[in-house]
Amino acid sequence: MSPLFVAGFDAGQTTCRCRLLRWDPTNPSDGLDEPTLGDGEGSGVSHLEAEHGEARFIAAINSSLTAARAAAGLPSTAAPLAAVIGASGLEQGTALQGRAQALMAAALGLPAEHCLATGDERTALHGAFPNRPGIVLISGTGMIAVGRDDQGVEARSGGWGWMLDGGGSAFDLGHQGLQLTLRMADGRMAGAPLRHRLWDALGCNSAAEIKALVVRPERSVAALAQLAPLVVEAAGHGDHDARRIVQHSAQALAEAVKAVATTLALSAPAISPRGGVLSHLPLMRDLVEDALGERLPGWHWQQGGGDACAGALALAKGLLRPR
Repeated sequence: MSPLFVAGFDAGQTTCRCRLLRWDPTNPSDGLDEPTLGDGEGSGVSHLEAEHGEARFIAAINSSLTAARAAAGLPSTAAPLAAVIGASGLEQGTALQGRAQALMAAALGLPAEHCLATGDERTALHGAFPNRPGIVLISGTGMIAVGRDDQGVEARSGGWGWMLDGGGSAFDLGHQGLQLTLRMADGRMAGAPLRHRLWDALGCNSAAEIKALVVRPERSVAALAQLAPLVVEAAGHGDHDARRIVQHSAQALAEAVKAVATTLALSAPAISPRGGVLSHLPLMRDLVEDALGERLPGWHWQQGGGDACAGALALAKGLLRPR
């Protein structure tokens, strides 16, 4: 007989991860210290409003669950009792969230109340801080700060998309760096090695080619985010204009954290850093630490903590507890 289990999904544009956890109705804990049954990866998602968005969402759930069941040695027909998915763009309380939730319930054959589709920042938060207050600061292609207090009240700041609110993200670092190179190209600024490095990375030889690239947002967002390490590297090697970009980006992240801390009355919060900018760009992380110290004396990084799949599982277990 197959064990009872819940499923947690972390859906990205490239892959969707699924993790299965045994469900024990007599265990009131979040269960994150229990050994998981299995992990699996499947196809990625896109925005539900994008072409084939719904089909990709369903395929991501099914393919990653199939892989996780196989890893756990479960039959292909075994179904979770509850499931939670975290995906970018699923704003809390919106019609889009309800639509994703309905798709998930139908794909898994579950009642709607046993499914939750939410933003990946919330699953990251519940993975990092399942039972205590803290703030998750995410800086990858995009950025967002999200936190919770000791009563479980949540707040967020930032994360309104690359077009409106990218300050502190890899996209914003690359975007601002590329803007500098265009000013160099037409004589508004003196030239610098950064121009050639960014243009070479994009495979472009002229300002006209850059202009043609960025009118295709589906390509340009990821392409510009990939320029972030080059901008930060230039800042570290004494490029004063690049340094101003990186410092502005660090201040934007600290500003978002401060807003969440103020809303939740967290005076010296634990902060869990997530995303490639904070993980792989030491200068950026150092400047963020300086900016946080100016705004939040006593703050500290949290070491460890669960990932977004762990957070999804904690939320999934919560769906099955008596209310």
